[in-house]
Amino acid sequence: MFSTAFLDLPPLAHAAGAVTLPGSKSISNRVLLLAAMSEGTTTIHDLLDSDDTRVMLIALRTLGCAVEQSGAIVKITGLGGKLPNDSAKLFLGNAGTAMRPLTAALAVVGGDFELSGVPRMHERPIGDLVDALRQLGCAIDYLGNEGYPPLKLGAPALQLDAPIKVRGDVSSQFLTALLMALPLVATKDIVIEVVGELISRPYIEITLNLLARFGVQVRRDDWERFTIPAGAKLRSPGDIHVEADASSASYFIALGALSTGANGHNGIKIQGVGADSIQGDIRFMEAAQAMGAKIESGPNWLHIQRGAWPLKAIDLDCNHIPDAAMTLAVMALYADGTTNLRNIASWRVKETDRIAAMATELRKLGATVVEGQDYIQVTPPSGMADWKAASIHTYDDHRVAMCFSLAAFNPAQVPVRIEDPKCVAKTFPDYFEALFSVATADTQNIPVICVDGPTASGKGTLAAVLAEKLGYHFLDSGSLYRITGLAASRAGIALEASNEAAIVALLQSLPIHFEGSHIWLADEDVSDAIRTEEAGMNASRVSAFPAVRAALIDLQRNFRKLPGLVADGRDMGTVIFPEAPLKVYLTASAACRAERRHKQLISKGIPATLDGLRADLEARDARDSSRTVAPLKPAQDALLLDNSDLTVEASVQTVLDWWQSKQPF
Repeated sequence: MFSTAFLDLPPLAHAAGAVTLPGSKSISNRVLLLAAMSEGTTTIHDLLDSDDTRVMLIALRTLGCAVEQSGAIVKITGLGGKLPNDSAKLFLGNAGTAMRPLTAALAVVGGDFELSGVPRMHERPIGDLVDALRQLGCAIDYLGNEGYPPLKLGAPALQLDAPIKVRGDVSSQFLTALLMALPLVATKDIVIEVVGELISRPYIEITLNLLARFGVQVRRDDWERFTIPAGAKLRSPGDIHVEADASSASYFIALGALSTGANGHNGIKIQGVGADSIQGDIRFMEAAQAMGAKIESGPNWLHIQRGAWPLKAIDLDCNHIPDAAMTLAVMALYADGTTNLRNIASWRVKETDRIAAMATELRKLGATVVEGQDYIQVTPPSGMADWKAASIHTYDDHRVAMCFSLAAFNPAQVPVRIEDPKCVAKTFPDYFEALFSVATADTQNIPVICVDGPTASGKGTLAAVLAEKLGYHFLDSGSLYRITGLAASRAGIALEASNEAAIVALLQSLPIHFEGSHIWLADEDVSDAIRTEEAGMNASRVSAFPAVRAALIDLQRNFRKLPGLVADGRDMGTVIFPEAPLKVYLTASAACRAERRHKQLISKGIPATLDGLRADLEARDARDSSRTVAPLKPAQDALLLDNSDLTVEASVQTVLDWWQSKQPF
């Protein structure tokens, strides 16, 4: 997961390949609560690992539920509706799928509970659910603003004779919460009557489907009246599998509709969900097809290809796909006219006011947008010149971040910045990694920052921190020379010009790979082994061999991958990436570098003298700067940074400022 302050997406050209989606958030949290409140032990397979499910699991453990977790498999021993801990304070983040159902379940079971969340959760209405529960005799008090969390729950005096009325036109989660909670107290038939039009009906279908899996058959009269039968009991189904998230599928369905193929592949294959999904958002397929996508489906998979281009503008009632409809708003950027998405009032009470948020961010990109209380109209930029590079504010809303990533496929080839990319952790922590696994960009559009400089200038440390700050890949090119020298020495090959061909042959067979700042030779982490003084001297020797350098050039250039690269070395800006948009030449005085190296060696228990280290560094500088192949020197357009008197943090900030000054946002 990218945990950077922002993530810059370069212009994306194509996408093709297969993605496996995480489990559905809606199914995952419903199943967790039903399993916890049922009789028996439930083994849940393919559970979504996200902020929302973690919040629910913590809450269930706090209430005394036994939870055993091993990766995506969770075993829950149900409580049968009886809580070992009937007094607790539960923090539920911004998880509506935890706050609403837990409120109902704990209110009917009774106890002394406080339920709270992040500030945005305290702005999301819950009054209609509280009013319905109070009709039952539940004791609920507001601890802040009337109609909103946080809440205090007490012991109920249940009255089950009269039908319970609940509004259905604000959020379907209120009805879902009642449907899942009332089997816990169904000593007689309990009737729920929906007041107003029930929105997001497909989510109620998910709830009814899962209740049936847990042994409760709810009677439904149209969408207005629901009856939990007397004697209903939640019973574990034993094993249950969580479908992949159909809402998350919408981004990759859209991706397939937007992009031509790449790397010999055509289209996007989505694994984990098919057209027969129980999730309502799978009907996003129909909307995408109406806009021009070509879609095939099989057992638990979808295959999407571009059809009509440009996409076709549509006018659609989106009540049946409220979450996935956000993706249609971004697809509208690529349509042949104005797209009108209607009946989306629920957007305004989600993680943010999604109608306002989508309108604001779409306009940044150059679209013309009209917003109403329950609709949004999107007209795409009229021409390539009207597309704008934009920094997308994500409002701590995972779906805003994910759907706007699709704007990076714009025909004007302008970059898109996604602020706070880690917000996708709510439902799809590895979303951007999945996107980059199938998306491609023209090589010249993948940004590279080069950090060159002499030995012990701190370039490796600076580059590694920069890569972490930007979410880019990191290349320590010096380590490649060091590992070549190490491997040659281990193989008994003298580091002499006469053995150049043998060293190249050895290099071409070396199984080298990076994991963060660590470098591996096959199954051995050689990060420490290549950091000795001897390894550094050997690296300097092998780097002087032209054939070795040539063999390493392609290897180094292959590290240029989405979303970008920070490369440190001695010829990154002059030889390997001469077209890089930012080149930094980092240096410090020989005395300063010797002192730094001395501290490093002494801390590792390696004896060294300042005078000896300084002499070695000056000799190496002379050798590196005078070699005939790629001598050590700044690129002509490099920015010079002397960090003799700077902290690492100050050096990093300087380079980040230089980088920001080159961005169009």
